Amino acid sequence: MRNSILVAVFGVILLSSCAQEFNRVYKSSDYKYKYEYAKECFAKGKYTNAVTLLQELVTIQKGTENAQECLYMLAMSEYGLKDYESAAETFRKYVQSYPRGYYADMASFYTGQSLYMGTPEPRLDQTPTVAAISAFQEYLDLYPDGKLRGTAEQRMFELQDKLVRKEFLSAKLYYNLGSYFGNCTSGGNNYEACIITAQNALNDYPYSSLREDFAILLMKSKFELAQMSVDSKKLERYQDAEEECHGFINEYPDSKERSTAEKYIEKCKVYTKTDSE
Repeated sequence: MRNSILVAVFGVILLSSCAQEFNRVYKSSDYKYKYEYAKECFAKGKYTNAVTLLQELVTIQKGTENAQECLYMLAMSEYGLKDYESAAETFRKYVQSYPRGYYADMASFYTGQSLYMGTPEPRLDQTPTVAAISAFQEYLDLYPDGKLRGTAEQRMFELQDKLVRKEFLSAKLYYNLGSYFGNCTSGGNNYEACIITAQNALNDYPYSSLREDFAILLMKSKFELAQMSVDSKKLERYQDAEEECHGFINEYPDSKERSTAEKYIEKCKVYTKTDSE
């Protein structure tokens, strides 16, 4: 028990001593010493202290040989603190200020990486995801042989998958809303919205792992739309639904929804055959 108390007391004294040392450095007008201390904080992962000092030093060291390193360390410290929004802005500022700088390639990559770390889940607005993709693409354009090229490409694939997932959730929501018209304030209906969303996603992301899932929603929505159509549009829409079902079976012959497609085809033929006779 006595040893534990001694350790705790020593810890408090050490922390107090460190805090006093930092305050002394922070208030100092010896900027060379402050710069070296900031570098030491950064190297030891004391990012809060590093950010506090570097925010001042970035302005003071501007135009000196230490300016680039100050700005880059500030960005990396913000990244280390998981302040990804600030980090992205600072990395971008470095690239703009020093496009041929020593850390330009890393700053360009970490602009995208910071945005990547701050992207939301697929159900939310994906504007940050689009920004992250754009930043990684800029890195790849500027540094096609960069050492982080592979990571940047992998991040882009992950981000694109997030955009696809967002579109899938939107299409699925429209399908689940079905004949509910409360949200259709500008005409149309939910099945039509599902069809448009699914078709756009298939065109924009032809190699997505969710391609079959979009195709299932597309097929089901076209059939449901035909069923709820007015008489003047039934034939055309049943023909479209039947064609969609045949296309689905051709592309996914082993799909778990093949039996659904075959059932739809038989129901569609009730209308399409009657009209042709």
